[in-house]
Amino acid sequence: QVQLVESGGGLVQAGGSLRLSCAASGRTFSSYPMGWFRQAPGKEREFVAAIAANGRETYYPNSMKGRFTISRDNAKNTVYLQMNSLKPEDTAVYYCAQIPPSDYGRLRPRISYWGQGTQVTVSS
Repeated sequence: QVQLVESGGGLVQAGGSLRLSCAASGRTFSSYPMGWFRQAPGKEREFVAAIAANGRETYYPNSMKGRFTISRDNAKNTVYLQMNSLKPEDTAVYYCAQIPPSDYGRLRPRISYWGQGTQVTVSS
């Protein structure tokens, strides 16, 4: 069993930055790709970013490229999402997730485990 706990969300003005963290339990963290997703009110959950198990590769959907950066520290069992130049439309609950290795690289990966989410609100 893997537990994922997100933190770092909050209220920020448009143009500001936030860094989200996701702390994972379990010894196998470094063996799995990780991802970030978000869900705005009334909308489907959407893929934001993913990172390979060794942290050397990342990928993003085109809509997320440029302002979001995913990274990980396997020594700390933690994955991060740096968000810059935030816009009101980035307001959502942000979730981290563990991705099966076979699904790394897909824009709609299956998910093994989800975190509980952290709220990000961007004011105009």
